Amino acid sequence: MKTILNIIWLVVSGFWLFLGYMLAGVLLCITIIGIPFGFAAFRIGVYALWPFGYTARERPDAGSPSFAANVLWLVLAGWWLALGHIFTGIALCVTIIGIPLGFANFKLIPVSLMPFGREIVRTDEAFAGW
Repeated sequence: MKTILNIIWLVVSGFWLFLGYMLAGVLLCITIIGIPFGFAAFRIGVYALWPFGYTARERPDAGSPSFAANVLWLVLAGWWLALGHIFTGIALCVTIIGIPLGFANFKLIPVSLMPFGREIVRTDEAFAGW
């Protein structure tokens, strides 16, 4: 089922969200200070390309540097990307078939707002390491 949802997702909204994350990553990688932020955008972009079957979990070893990076991320790119997920999620929830896709968009909002201190893992191993 997740394969079918991922294919529908790719056609309906995943590819465009992926391009948005890649654009943000390239723009953030222009400066040396922005390179970690660009890599975070690339990582989330791949997650936005195929969200079904994966989830984001908080890393227990993340500390105050992750918080500081999240604040900068929120100002630089996070709120733009989160708005993209909100508008796309609302548009997808208009149809019955699009409701799971809209919920996947809403699932990506916390990761798009604060990506540092989180890791993207397969759904079946989300709590295996804890």
